Amino acid sequence: MGEILVGACSWTDPMLVRSGWYPVGSRGAEGRLRHYAARLPVVEVDSTYYALPGERNSRLWAERTPDGFVFDVKAFSLLTGHPTRDAALPPDLREGPGAVRDPRDPAVLDAVWERFAEGIGPLRRAGRLGSVLFQFPPWFRPGPRAEAFLAECAARTAKWPVSVEFRHPAWWREEQADATAALLRRHDFAAVAVDMAQGLPASVPPVTPVASPRLSVVRFHGRSPSWGAGSKEDRFRHDYADEELAEWVPRLRALARRVERTHVLFNNCCGAAAVRAAERMRALLDGDGAPAPSTVLSLF
Repeated sequence: MGEILVGACSWTDPMLVRSGWYPVGSRGAEGRLRHYAARLPVVEVDSTYYALPGERNSRLWAERTPDGFVFDVKAFSLLTGHPTRDAALPPDLREGPGAVRDPRDPAVLDAVWERFAEGIGPLRRAGRLGSVLFQFPPWFRPGPRAEAFLAECAARTAKWPVSVEFRHPAWWREEQADATAALLRRHDFAAVAVDMAQGLPASVPPVTPVASPRLSVVRFHGRSPSWGAGSKEDRFRHDYADEELAEWVPRLRALARRVERTHVLFNNCCGAAAVRAAERMRALLDGDGAPAPSTVLSLF
């Protein structure tokens, strides 16, 4: 059976910092990361979606964490087709004060890809890069244009560990799921499974596809009925009950029998809810908790 690493989608979220999970004396940048890495073996870097990563930060992250700890880094917004703030582009890619070159300009896009690669370089060289997460927007739907976009991503990320999360539910509906898995497999991309509220127009089915023998990723977004509406806090506010976590224990173990490593990441980032859920999930997986149901939900 492969490894299962459980963590959260941030260690710097202001609500987490204020929650009391970090002990007094461990609330500076270095202390927070060292404390987190002593408790959990994987973390997702969310800040790289909003701004390009810097080599210095990546080097410090690698230096401040123990051997075996890994970072899943979220791809910069421009690289996944999301709207990108003008201020998020490096100053030298702007044509003048307050004026930004068109991000669709191939020269701008090439430069952004290059700088993203440079920024995560220290993590790659240190063996600390678990995956680069390409989380595509809800309007990114199956079709030739999406397939061409994925092919370009594959060409630019050759030899990177890449995981892909689709937020348009059509990708994993029964009639499309096999084709989606085959597409990811062709590019050697790991598939991301999700736990989220069901019954909403944007609900992605909780299937557990495998597209790469090396990695599978499961992201827990919480089960708020406000998904797709309201504030960030409304969308992600959810405290997982033991019964909800236990539903996933047999599914995660089934994934671990098919891949070398499974990353389980909690994105219900309100206060300490994500890190607490991660700690509890680890206990359940270790058998130190309530018995898990025996049913495994998977299309593949």
